[in-house]
Amino acid sequence: MSTANISAVFHPVSPPPILHPAPARTGEVALRVEALRKSYGSIEAVAGLSFEIHAGEVFGLLGPNGAGKTTTISVLATQLRPTSGDAVVFGHSVRQEVAVVRRLIGVVPQDISLYPKLTAAENIKFFGRMYGVPKDELSRRLDELLDLVGLETRRNDYVDVFSGGMKRRLNLAVSLIHRPALLLLDEPTVGVDPHSREHLFSIVRRLRSEGTAILYTTHYMEEAERLCDRIVIIDHGKVLADDTVRGLYRRLPASRSVALDLEPPAASENLLAGLAAMPGISAVQGTAGGVRFDTADFGANLALALEHIAGLGARVTSVKSGQTSLEDVFITLTGHALRDGPPADTLP
Repeated sequence: MSTANISAVFHPVSPPPILHPAPARTGEVALRVEALRKSYGSIEAVAGLSFEIHAGEVFGLLGPNGAGKTTTISVLATQLRPTSGDAVVFGHSVRQEVAVVRRLIGVVPQDISLYPKLTAAENIKFFGRMYGVPKDELSRRLDELLDLVGLETRRNDYVDVFSGGMKRRLNLAVSLIHRPALLLLDEPTVGVDPHSREHLFSIVRRLRSEGTAILYTTHYMEEAERLCDRIVIIDHGKVLADDTVRGLYRRLPASRSVALDLEPPAASENLLAGLAAMPGISAVQGTAGGVRFDTADFGANLALALEHIAGLGARVTSVKSGQTSLEDVFITLTGHALRDGPPADTLP
């Protein structure tokens, strides 16, 4: 069957993301993680992590569910004691100097940590007092932070009437009340509206420009590409890669990913095996709607693939193509997509 007889809708090739060079790491070391381990009996949630974050740097911590991200954050936040190894925040050990470390860090957890029956202003004041912020400074910081997160007109409204995005922004404001030098952001944009998401991005960039060191975990690859100067990818509690976004891209050969929607949608074993055997085609996998693969020669290899698919009685209804992405790098290193795998860290 000729490829001319195959019905397909071709989508324009999406351009690769614009990768700006990461700034030189000129700031002092804000966080040094040294062979960090955390075990629960025979389960090793964090298995010897080592990396550094510098002042004025956004450092992405990526990994599939269950990779050890939340456990790592909890250890860095001094909520859990490491089994072995250490993390040093501006020269202070999370094992030996807990009180000092807690004054140096701000933590924005996945779960909203606010009091719903208090107003926005009351929440900030409460946490300011918890951190021992002097009364005069607390008043100034209150106004600054409400303005920073765009909630100055809602200062006297109760948190339980706020949208998810507003709560996320207030949660960030609370974490900044004591001017932390290291900020731990754990999935800060989950469930937020696009406006709040962009607002959070602008705040992260501003904090970076002011010299704050930021550890950022996210399930969204586009966020990591846009915000992070460096990224560490972990799985099973171990570091698989530690590099700039540009450096991570260089780990894969230049190729173009192709996604084909089929009718019927399920790709047969013969279809997948035939594609995998073709020269120039790699990373073949079935998808919910059809099949996906990588190719270094879009024109010639796609034509052969279409002929093969048609010969097996399937019909291609859509062809989508794009350059190699950060998610491709992630899948290559971990073997599965960001949201695949076991549930997120639920260990005590």
